[in-house]
Parts: sequence; structure tokens; C-alpha cells
Amino acid sequence: MSSEIAIELSGLSKSYQIYAKPSDRLKQMLMRGHRQYFKEFWAVKDVSLQIRKGETVGIIGRNGSGKSTLLQMICGTLNPTEGQLTVNGRIAALLELGAGFNPEFTGVENVYMAASLYGLTREDVNARFDDIARFADIGEHIDQPVKTYSSGMYVRLAFAVIAHVDADILVIDEALAVGDALFTQKCMRFLRGFMDRGTVLFVSHDTGAIINLCDSVVWLERGHMKDQGDPKRISEEYLASLYAGDSSPREPRARKTAAAATSSAPAVPLAKDPRWEAINASTLRNDLKVFSFDLETVNGFGHGAANIQEVRLLDEAGNELIQCTGGEAVELRITIAAHDALHRPIVGFSFKDRLGQVLFGDNTYLTYESDPITVDAGTSFVARFRFQMPILPQGDYSIATAIATGTQIDHRQEHWIHDALIVRSMSSSVSTGLVGIPMQFIRIDTDGRP
Repeated sequence: MSSEIAIELSGLSKSYQIYAKPSDRLKQMLMRGHRQYFKEFWAVKDVSLQIRKGETVGIIGRNGSGKSTLLQMICGTLNPTEGQLTVNGRIAALLELGAGFNPEFTGVENVYMAASLYGLTREDVNARFDDIARFADIGEHIDQPVKTYSSGMYVRLAFAVIAHVDADILVIDEALAVGDALFTQKCMRFLRGFMDRGTVLFVSHDTGAIINLCDSVVWLERGHMKDQGDPKRISEEYLASLYAGDSSPREPRARKTAAAATSSAPAVPLAKDPRWEAINASTLRNDLKVFSFDLETVNGFGHGAANIQEVRLLDEAGNELIQCTGGEAVELRITIAAHDALHRPIVGFSFKDRLGQVLFGDNTYLTYESDPITVDAGTSFVARFRFQMPILPQGDYSIATAIATGTQIDHRQEHWIHDALIVRSMSSSVSTGLVGIPMQFIRIDTDGRP
């Protein structure tokens, strides 16, 4: 096996014996193989794969396609029936919820036990325990039996352990789906940092995450490897396969007789979607809950010549929002304290989904590029961004904010806050895409016009 290969599979297969009734299992034992009383079920069949060091590889497939079984064999918790498996490096895995934890042990005891399975001594864990506890951030619950934990607490503690065992290979099986927004963002920042130096094997039904995170993708279908390659291509083909297999009844399509939208169509202000009133009167209204900025709990970094003091989302009248709707005009207001004199300050923000993927953002650089400003030491100033809130699919989002000095290309980061605000989309009319935007109009012309 080449030293550049982290994981190599050759004809890897896993078979289970399925018995129709318990007595058949006894008959099989007594017959000693002279007669077969079971059916063979191949959860994984003849999978061959090479994963190079430093690669991030996604695995997609329908439920029951063999994804979890394949990961368990790679991690060594399940023995293959056939084939060869070679792993070069220490694997840390986050598989099914709570795997590797003893429910009767406390969180502290499980940290020591789980870390020992990765080869860490008690002295190693002692040196890292404070960092593990800080990463998990479950407070006094770490001294309670894990059988009392919620699913989110399980994941917090399990991920905190694998983040501190100096693994070469990280294996994650859809476990982050149960985490809250702030913890998921923390995990994604860790993952992106780990991807710069280690190998990641990542299972998810979220093709957006697969495309965003992975260098290549393996598509499993009924235990077989159907395809492997570019994440975008494989994800598109996988989704096409899913929809092709959907036999649910559909409404008949309207007959398309002409192209919609001509330059002569009446102009409608961008902020006014003609469906606005109907959508907002229905269960599809994009209700967004805004969680307040808390300077004491936010996580950030920077040189410190200036610090972000306050981040607020306001309506058009200047009132702070704790709830708004997608499509509404809003203002993001960032208040900054300058400790030193700032020449050419740049204030910006990024609006991210739960995986840390930036959906949109902006900064003040271009506005003041030709006429740069200076802020005196010991003063405060405010940056304001007015925009139309996009229509967001259901889920959690975060707004990162930053103050830097210099230029767009060459600047120094004074203060960056990862998750200044959390926005939760409770319901949505978005049927596809990362975000929705209000339409000027949507129309079907049936009068034959070109």
C-alpha cells in the first residue's frame, strides 16, 4: 500500500444470514452446513476504493444502500465477509448516536474510556480534558450518566472527544444533523481546519453539504458502488435517480404554449412580489426568528485595534427585530469601538447556512475606496447594511461580522465574530435552491406571443 493512500478497499463485502424463524437458526447449527436454512443478504458487495491522504470523500445513497455498514467495516467495528481492507493512520469516528459510550457511565468516565480506544493514555486525556469539556460545552451534565443526555448532548461530547485525539482520518455518519446551530458551526469550523491536514470520510443525505465539502463522492446503491467522481456530477445524477424513482402521484402539468416574460411586461418594484400577500397569509410564510447578539458568549479573534460591540437586525423604522419574514427590508447595524486610530476600516458580514457555507454578504470597502476614512482612537462608529432579506429554506443560519483595516486584498483582521447573530427559518415557500428571492413577476402567456 502506497504511503500516500489513507484507506484502500479491495472487493470488500458484508453478508448477513436472514432466518425466517428462530428454529431455522438451530437447524442450521445442527446440519453443520449440509443444508442452508437462511437467505443471504449482502449489505455491501464487492466495493473497491482508494482514498488518498488529505482527501475529503463523501458517501451518498438511499437508506439501506450500505453506507453505515461500509463505514463500520472501515472503522473496525464490523468484520467484512469478503475482501481486503487496509487503513494507514488513526481513525476517529462519529457513527450512530452514542456509539462507543456506556450509558451508565458519566460523561467524564466516557471521555476517558472513548479516548483510550483511540490509544490515548490517562495522562494524555488529563492534559486535554479541559479542552474537550470546553468544546462539548454541556456544563455540569458532564458529571451525569450519559443515559440522561439528549441526542444533542451525545453528539457534543462524542465530537469533542474525536476532535482531540490527534486522528489522521475522521469518519462522520450524518451525526451532525441533530446538533444545534452554534455547535454545528463550531464543528464545521473544526472540520474545515482538519481537512487541511487530514482525511475525511463523510456520509450525508445533504447533497449541498457533499458538494460544498468533498473532493470526490462515492455513490452506493443496494450495497454496490454505482459510481464515483466529481461531487457535483454525482450528486446531480443521484438526485435525478431519486426523483426518477418517485412514484408518488403528481398533478398534471399545464401545457406550455408560449414563453413567459417580455421586455414590455409592466415593471413591479423588486420589494413587491405579486404573491406576497397570499404567501404571508398562508403556512408558507417565511417566518424568521432572530436570536439577540451576546458579546459575552460569541466566539471570535483578531488583533484587537477595534472590537465589535453590538450587532443588531432592524426594520425600516429602526426597531430591533426578534422576528421578521423573508423578503422584508432590513438593516444590519454593527457598532464598533476603536481602541487605536483606524485608517481605511473595512466592516463586513457573511450570511451562512448551518454548514458554514456563505450564502451572501458584503463589506464597506468599495463604498469608501476612492475616499478612505479614518476613525480616531477611543471613539465608536456604526456600519449599516440595508438589504432585502432573502426567503430562506427551513433551518438555522448565522451571520458572521468583521472589522479589518487595509484593502480588500491586503488587510489586517482586527475583530472577527463567527456567529454574531443566529437566524432560524421556521417555515418557507422555497422549494429549491439555497435561498429564494422575491420575483418581479411570474407569468405564463397563452396568446402566442414570442
